[in-house]
Amino acid sequence: MTRPIETISSASNPLIKSLKTLERKKGRNETGLFLAEGARLIGQGLANGWKLDSLVVAASMADRPHLSDLIQKAQDHGARVVLAADKLMSRVTHKDNAQSVIAAFAQKHLTLADLPQDKAGLFVALYEVRDPGNLGTILRTADCAGISGVILVETCCDPYSFESVRASMGSIFDMPFAAASFEAFNAWRQGLGLSMSAASVNGTARHDHTDFKQGSVIIMGNEQSGLTPEAEAACDQLCLIPMRGGADSLNLAQATAIMTYEAWRQRDFK
Repeated sequence: MTRPIETISSASNPLIKSLKTLERKKGRNETGLFLAEGARLIGQGLANGWKLDSLVVAASMADRPHLSDLIQKAQDHGARVVLAADKLMSRVTHKDNAQSVIAAFAQKHLTLADLPQDKAGLFVALYEVRDPGNLGTILRTADCAGISGVILVETCCDPYSFESVRASMGSIFDMPFAAASFEAFNAWRQGLGLSMSAASVNGTARHDHTDFKQGSVIIMGNEQSGLTPEAEAACDQLCLIPMRGGADSLNLAQATAIMTYEAWRQRDFK
């Protein structure tokens, strides 16, 4: 049975209050939900089979064809659909220029066993990444570069934060990612026979002189401190990305893009 569409005009409505809590990790942990904004991104989530809990649409825009279609899809999935006064959209996202549609999706928490067990695959591991913008951008890059999966090693920032979801531009719905301790991750990749390479200031070979044609993991370190000595010691190869004098480092998302696209190039972009 299709749930009726509701109309909300007050910021004190329980749904608006609940959605506002998803800006904080505590709210996301308690509800198991996260926010996504924009019709294209939300449609991508639905197309990839993610469970939609609720959809909030700006009342003044609801009759637009692409939003009417999204409302119908949300109803078909059994989600709660609400039309809200335009001013309430910014209350939820804490943005002055909030988009005309916001959704709350159920989180997924994959394990290493849920990732593709591909001995010829190309994976990205992120060791204690702290910046949600970097994390979301790396998920987007990994998606574009045909990466098999992303592993969040040890304590990373929340991939379901609003900043990470926004930076992923929908790739959070496409790119499988799992969290694991370094010990469990390293045992998993060794079990699959995957070589492990890292970009490091201690690198001895240029990144484009490293062989990524076989099953591989590219592991990238924390934004401030890089990889621990133990993690570097577990690598089969430490790579050095060439940089001219002056700048001493690359942004983590940029460095990851350089590494992943070199690996994908070696595989003839297949």
